[in-house]
Amino acid sequence: MPLSALRRVIALHRVIAGLSLAMLAAQAIANPSASANSHSLTPDELLRVQSVSDPQVSPDGAWVAYVVTSNDLQADEARSAIWMVSWDGAQRLALTGEGADTSRPRWSPDGHYLAYLATPTGSEKSEIMLLDRRGGEASQITGVTADIADYAWSPDGKRIVIAMDQADEAKTPKPIVIEAWHFKQDEEGYLAKGHERHLALLDVQSKRLEALTSDPAFNEDLPVWSPDGSQILFVRTKERPVDRDGREEIALIEPRPGATPHPLLRPFAPNNQKLAWSPDGKLITFLEGLEPRYNAYMQDHLYVVPASGGDPRPLTDKLDRAVQSYTFTSRSKIALSVEDDRVVYPAELAVSSGAITREGGAEPAVVSELSSAGGHTALIRTTDATPGEVYALEHGKVRKLTPHNDTWLSSVTLGRAEDIQFKAKDGTEIHGVVIKPPGFVTGRKYPTLLWIHGGPNGQDEHSLGLDGYQFEPQMFATRGFVVLRVNYRGSSGRGIAFAEAIYADWGDKEVADLLAGVDELVSAGIADPDHLAVGGWSYGGILTDYTIASDGRFKVAVSGAGSANQISMFGGDEYVLQYTHELGPPWTHTDLWLKVSYPFFHADRIHTPTLFLGGDKDFNVPVIGGEQMYEALRTLGVPAQLVVYPGQHHILTRPSFVKDLAERIPTWIDRYLAR
Repeated sequence: MPLSALRRVIALHRVIAGLSLAMLAAQAIANPSASANSHSLTPDELLRVQSVSDPQVSPDGAWVAYVVTSNDLQADEARSAIWMVSWDGAQRLALTGEGADTSRPRWSPDGHYLAYLATPTGSEKSEIMLLDRRGGEASQITGVTADIADYAWSPDGKRIVIAMDQADEAKTPKPIVIEAWHFKQDEEGYLAKGHERHLALLDVQSKRLEALTSDPAFNEDLPVWSPDGSQILFVRTKERPVDRDGREEIALIEPRPGATPHPLLRPFAPNNQKLAWSPDGKLITFLEGLEPRYNAYMQDHLYVVPASGGDPRPLTDKLDRAVQSYTFTSRSKIALSVEDDRVVYPAELAVSSGAITREGGAEPAVVSELSSAGGHTALIRTTDATPGEVYALEHGKVRKLTPHNDTWLSSVTLGRAEDIQFKAKDGTEIHGVVIKPPGFVTGRKYPTLLWIHGGPNGQDEHSLGLDGYQFEPQMFATRGFVVLRVNYRGSSGRGIAFAEAIYADWGDKEVADLLAGVDELVSAGIADPDHLAVGGWSYGGILTDYTIASDGRFKVAVSGAGSANQISMFGGDEYVLQYTHELGPPWTHTDLWLKVSYPFFHADRIHTPTLFLGGDKDFNVPVIGGEQMYEALRTLGVPAQLVVYPGQHHILTRPSFVKDLAERIPTWIDRYLAR
């Protein structure tokens, strides 16, 4: 069911060149008004875009390490490398060659070393590698057979705390024994008994690894050392990723084998937790989400609590917007990113008063992944016309540090993004973004694509390729489409009341908002009512099913990783927490489950030719959701095609499959729209 998009946003950066590049390759109707010099955004050209992520400022503030991910077509995989740029932007160099799953660069406290994760040749697991900044080849300092989820340096640089899953030592497959309530997770697979995640301590010099936690009743993650090295802060849960009541425990433990964890507090789990110590070690900050019945409607807020214990204090409770990333810039100041109505802006927060000052300039943009050290703060920033790059944030303004996609940008022509506002039938004000094709001519009617974002917690933004749902509109626009992107009710960025408006009522207000947006463009003489298409991925695919079951105006549809028979998703996907608290169990609330499953149980209302897509290993929205709708339409004689990508999860990563998507989607659209 709905994708909690930002819970995975960091993990998705390494595959941005996958789905986000593929889906934008829809080749629709040629634009007769486009300039002769306009570049066609072909699949091969799109695969040249590089994803820039995970900036890490060095302790002296002089350098920023980061990850660059690109597509290796010959190896048929995404490959990453660690890069470094000087604070003035004058020097930039690759620190590693490209490899599989190279990620998570982390500076040693003295700045002499840079650790990172990489998968050595012949191995299937990532290991911690250590690179001497002063020269020499990287060395492998771990030899584990388990998955490393996270790690952090001790303040003295002598040890590293690691969060990793328990190793499976069996040489032959064993039955998967499951006792957990939440028992499956996309990419991780089945959450089997005996495969809990625990903390371990690594001695950097001797490479000796010792268990720090081992209680099989718990999972531990996100370790952070106190500034004096006397304690480690971490998250502990009985379930993964959060407990049945929607909470997670934040605890402290001394960094020695046999130490006993001490619970600090137990807040509602956010979409993407981050823990931090104030520089003086007196305060601890954390993110808290909403109560379980609103689990799918993200509104993470920042809190602070004394490290010695006590009551937590909200820092952003008056904001009514989600905090996505943050970092201490001094003992009394925090830099954070705030999601707000089609943008994500950087801001400075005063810890004592909670006062927030917006920064970053007036240009609409999306920022993420803040890092601060040595008096400097870096972040990732993207706009409508630029993919993500590393920027410096100083004196309230941003300054670009990396140019990885500048050459690519110089070879393409992009459509113009404009804000749009309109009223739904019940009077609710709805916001969105319209992408107009290059050479747009006022007064001409254009074929129009309604492209629906996932989530529902998420938003269409002034961003080019940050979260996996951004490139498609530009590709369609450069092929002559007007592309409409609507932040329907249920989306984030407009406050919690707007997001909660669809609580236990899926496919109603969202569809009304989407159709109102189409009506707006038709009445403005922009959209050609006889040439309308609709599509999306994840909850965008789900809403595509809802929309074509509600309105017959669309000539063609694309439903990626969607579902319509929501009853079949209970126990089939990873959203049991949401279902139980928002809808109730199907056996006690059957009428409600049937109501939100209307596209399947009223499939005879659908006459739109539809392409269904999905990965066979997707535990987020299992491919059965598309299979059932495909079978229903074929039974009814409605043109439909089902494409299943083997070995792929919710987000496709194999470049050959990415290219297939980039070619298959426009072919399907052309078959029914370009007549």
